[in-house]
Amino acid sequence: MTDNRQTHFGFQTVDEDQKAGMVHQVFSSVASKYDVMNDLMSVGIHRVWKTAMMDWLAPRDGQHLLDVAGGTGDVAFRFLDRAPGARVTVCDMTESMLVEGRKRADAVDKADRLAWVTGDAMALPFADNSFDRYTISFGIRNVTRIPDALTEAYRVLKPGGRLVVLEFSQIPVPAMQWAYDRYSFNVIPAMGQAVTGDRDSYQYLVESIRKFPDQGSFAQLIRDAGFGRVQWRNLSMGIAALHSGWKL
Repeated sequence: MTDNRQTHFGFQTVDEDQKAGMVHQVFSSVASKYDVMNDLMSVGIHRVWKTAMMDWLAPRDGQHLLDVAGGTGDVAFRFLDRAPGARVTVCDMTESMLVEGRKRADAVDKADRLAWVTGDAMALPFADNSFDRYTISFGIRNVTRIPDALTEAYRVLKPGGRLVVLEFSQIPVPAMQWAYDRYSFNVIPAMGQAVTGDRDSYQYLVESIRKFPDQGSFAQLIRDAGFGRVQWRNLSMGIAALHSGWKL
């Protein structure tokens, strides 16, 4: 008799040991069109959100960033544009996403400052106290056990290191949340079908946003992992949010 704990995969309930493989399948399926779909789904606003993330993160030369669920390198490239003397390690569990990232022109130009590593956010293949900064953008909601990923973030950061998370969140105005949900559930899966031929993966991505904790609840998870000076900022009225914490 097995004793598998259960979690959610979108609106489905699945065994925890199944979820990572299911998420891997989603991102393997959409990898080649991932960046195009990000632009289409958000009407390009994800770029504004990532700029806001960099503004708050304030990259500095000499820092070593770990970008988890870093996929095709969007955040990594932005960090190095701000701090040409920094280094970035991009970590993602989906090899095909990293392959797409390495094809990008920025990856070639910045190759001497970039490393690409396949790894699991819940069991990072890095030593304790290795990085100055840790970022994860639109990835933590896909992790099977979010508290484990935050504990790992704390472990690999150096004392004085900083965590910054960019993730879809909850709009605090019910009528606006209703309107956003109508767009998300009716438009995005259809768009995914038209652009990538894969409706189901984008249906999951929309559902996973609705299952993610609200801003205050997620901030408490960050505190529970040991981080101090935890703050968040809403973006686009709460469609997305930035969370920050420090390893003090």
